[in-house]
Amino acid sequence: MKKSIYVFMLSVVLITSIQTTTASSTKPIQDSEQLRLQDMLMNMLTPYIEKDLHNYYYPKILKDFSPAVAPWKIEVIETRRVNGFRGFILDITFEIEPTDGGHNVPVGKDRMTYRISYGPSVELVEHIHLATSALPPDIQEQ
Repeated sequence: MKKSIYVFMLSVVLITSIQTTTASSTKPIQDSEQLRLQDMLMNMLTPYIEKDLHNYYYPKILKDFSPAVAPWKIEVIETRRVNGFRGFILDITFEIEPTDGGHNVPVGKDRMTYRISYGPSVELVEHIHLATSALPPDIQEQ
């Protein structure tokens, strides 16, 4: 009897911990102030990101088109203030999966850090190309 109660309690704890872990590792499912601010920032930074990705990918990796970026395909990795508390020079690092622009086929993966400061000024500080995706033959021929 004690063993069956012990097994039951252990299974409840394991199931609860698995559900908690699964729920915490998923993308947001509802809107929040933080998510809206992040989305606004991505909207503002997308032209800079696309320009820098074009300079990196074209024509070295992509010969027939420039990569496109969807704001929802940008994952913020880290933000920090460069010059201390309430300083207005900030770094933001994110990972991006640029696509072909038409079929939304990933063309690679990149980690980029931008420095944003009063002015406004947006400057690429670091660009690490993490991966190049193999493109289907019909996209390569475009």
